[in-house]
Amino acid sequence: MSENKDPHVAESGDSGVHAAKFVYDFTEGNKDLKDLLGGKGANLAEMTNLGLPVPPGFTITTEACKTYLDSGDEPAALRDEVSAHLDALEATMGKKLGQADNPLLVSVRSGAKFSMPGMMDTVLNIGLSDKSVQGLAKQAGDDRFAWDSYRRLIQMFGKTVLGVDGELFEDALEAAKEAKKVTVDTDLEAADLKKLVTKFKKIVKTEAGRDFPQDPREQMDLAIHAVFDSWNTDRAKLYRRQERIPGDLGTAVNVCSMVFGNLGPTATSIGGGTGVAFTRDPASGHQGVYGDYLQNAQGEDVVAGIRNTVPLAELEQIDKKSYDQLMQIMETLENHYKDLCDIEFTIERGQLWMLQTRVGKRTAGAAFRIATQLVDQGLIDEAEALQRVTGAQLAQLMFPRFDEDAKVEKVGRGIAASPGAAVGKAVFDSYTAVKWSRSGEKVILVRRETNPDDLDGMIAAEGILTSRGGKTSHAAVVARGMGKTCVCGAEELEVDTKRRRMTVPGGHVVEEGDVISIDGSSGKVYLGEVPVVPSPVVEYFEGRMHAGADDADELVEAVHRIIGYADRVRRLRVRANADNAEDALRARRFGAQGIGLCRTEHMFLGDRRELVERLILADTDTEREESLKALLPLQKADFVELFKAMDGLPVTVRLLDPPLHEFLPDITELSVRVALAESRKDANENDLRLLQAVHRLHEANPMLGLRGVRLGLVIPGLFTMQVRAIAEAAAERKNAKGDPRAEIMIPLVGTVQELEIVREEADQVIAEVQAATGTELKLAIGTMIELPRAALTAGQIAEAAEFFSFGTNDLTQTVWGFSRDDVEASFFTAYLEKGIFGVSPFETIDRDGVGSLVKSAVKAGRETRPDLKLGVCGEHGGDPESVHFFHEVGLDYVSCSPFRIPVARLEAGRAACTAKGSDHR
Repeated sequence: MSENKDPHVAESGDSGVHAAKFVYDFTEGNKDLKDLLGGKGANLAEMTNLGLPVPPGFTITTEACKTYLDSGDEPAALRDEVSAHLDALEATMGKKLGQADNPLLVSVRSGAKFSMPGMMDTVLNIGLSDKSVQGLAKQAGDDRFAWDSYRRLIQMFGKTVLGVDGELFEDALEAAKEAKKVTVDTDLEAADLKKLVTKFKKIVKTEAGRDFPQDPREQMDLAIHAVFDSWNTDRAKLYRRQERIPGDLGTAVNVCSMVFGNLGPTATSIGGGTGVAFTRDPASGHQGVYGDYLQNAQGEDVVAGIRNTVPLAELEQIDKKSYDQLMQIMETLENHYKDLCDIEFTIERGQLWMLQTRVGKRTAGAAFRIATQLVDQGLIDEAEALQRVTGAQLAQLMFPRFDEDAKVEKVGRGIAASPGAAVGKAVFDSYTAVKWSRSGEKVILVRRETNPDDLDGMIAAEGILTSRGGKTSHAAVVARGMGKTCVCGAEELEVDTKRRRMTVPGGHVVEEGDVISIDGSSGKVYLGEVPVVPSPVVEYFEGRMHAGADDADELVEAVHRIIGYADRVRRLRVRANADNAEDALRARRFGAQGIGLCRTEHMFLGDRRELVERLILADTDTEREESLKALLPLQKADFVELFKAMDGLPVTVRLLDPPLHEFLPDITELSVRVALAESRKDANENDLRLLQAVHRLHEANPMLGLRGVRLGLVIPGLFTMQVRAIAEAAAERKNAKGDPRAEIMIPLVGTVQELEIVREEADQVIAEVQAATGTELKLAIGTMIELPRAALTAGQIAEAAEFFSFGTNDLTQTVWGFSRDDVEASFFTAYLEKGIFGVSPFETIDRDGVGSLVKSAVKAGRETRPDLKLGVCGEHGGDPESVHFFHEVGLDYVSCSPFRIPVARLEAGRAACTAKGSDHR
């Protein structure tokens, strides 16, 4: 195919008419066609191009899937295209699909653009029937292998394509093993498996209301449709929501000639097996041989975790020729993709076949380690390394870990599949995990092995513990992708899901609801709650551990290098939301370049609440002035400490914002107190006045009532007292040889006239303080943009404002018409489940709505005042995806809670590199 042709179309004769192309041979694609061929198909094509041993096959595109899902029927041209590619495959293989005496068998596997492990469907051994199973046995010289392959097809096909309950097949298989008095299915003989096939066919007939199809093409067509349909299963939708994968991409379908790891040895060749390999450890990032291998098995057996695997390194003793070839291929793929690769392979009687590769999912720690390793190897540069990690991964590394010095009761150890310290009540099914989690309980999901139907429980749980499976099992792969703590293959733990209990060595029984702790970094399992300590990464940001120190591990060094590069390239500055000196100092240690939001209302709580009550209850100007006079020195002292902590850095102080009734007692509680006092004839005059004030200040919708700038306009002296406190504190710090850089922010402005009035009063107060102290003060005055009208009239407001800070929390509420406290509890879950939101607009900026207003306000504000400073101080300031948006629209800084500052620093650097371009897949 020439480079300038659209891969979505194929030429049709000399007419110049182009028809959509829905099927690609593995020799036609490449790794850059993931949108069209899905990740699996694109990478099979890439491996074919590299000359690696890939079984022949073809890929049906995501476009065919989208047409099928939209219309309910496959594209008109698809059947003929599939037939043409099947004919070519049959010619290559020298046999026909399902041929009675020598059948070609194929797998039908899903493969979306983004990896969704275990979420969609696969069917192996298509083409087997009552007739062709005899031919397969004769050609292979192995009756057991043929009947094992046939029972696998009926089991997979029945569950995946015909919707039969998979437990029915599992129960029949367990019954067959019990009758034979064996524990593993490999000990069943050909005669046993032949009986099992008969049993499985009866299950299909009873449950599906039809016979298992004997026509191989019907099997293939039905399997293709089942894979298309699996894109919209509940578990696939749930996974996409969790991973923020768009729902309109569709999946490709890969039809691949079968190779058999369950084909036994002959006199001239060794047997086979199947495995999953990683070019580096996906849990730690360390280089070496990592993966699982299972002899006499087919591919799905490894991922399912039904049988425990052996470490990949043992393959060297089992089949050295295949092992050496696999090591060479792994090196080739990692150097080609310049990243950790996840590989699926099968060995058929000594012949190695590659079934899949992809850039592998990894833990947060592995992501940072691998990125810096690849830089040191010269495979990628620092800019690309920055794109290989995310703020969400950095946040994971900042979570606490178990205290190694604590007194613990260890009851088992499995494979450290996904790191972290998880504590919770043991539950034994997904339904209970979700139910208890929604009730506020922290739970650990305990299973023998997980399958795709457990996804909602895995999301709800703090961690996952299985007694079967390895680092490449379903539980391990999905947990790593979600950043969940996971321990797999803890064989010494006897999990009984039906009786909802787990028996540990020594006979102790863990019942459902008992608390356990699991350590995904060591694989250890403990009874009870193990205490936690700060992570090394937090210790590094706190300044208690240095990257070059002897006790600093390589993870801290990797974080140090990457965050250092992010700081060098980012344009966005990062400030903190902090209201006191303690938080300010911590923010500074975490890398804050100032305070973007100091909420002064937090300074009016505790012992000072009584002074605010006196201000509210004041009947005369004199009483009001006395209350304000009492608050002034307290406010000033707060600001002195804050300016001292952030010396030399900007501190944006927001004047009082919330409604005054928030500083008064709860109306119900106060009413009861007054009523009880009156019943005892012991009425308290102050309580009566407070109750009257609460009634007077009561508002139907306080969020849109008397708050923000409106308070400053309605209550004389309130804002001027705060401005005076800020100015006097700045003067005191300046006279103490400090470098205070205070900025005064007026909240909830909706029109420039409000700002002009408050600004005029503030300028007057600042001038008075300058005159009284003999100190020159430069105090910038600006406003929060948190109302749609403010955003729409930003050009006018900029005439009176030296800076804007977007209050995206309130702006989101007012744009959407949401009261956050009400809607998140009442219907957000339904909105997320129905796909109305991909993510809460309070978590990630709504680009189309709120974002559009921010963008237009930036443009209008800077047209009026080119040097207008622009920032954001809502929670979105620490959200990774939102940080990229704020970079794109040209803000100067983001502000977030101290703990999220490293995340914002990293994402600001990533945003800068993304804008310049990156080769990251």
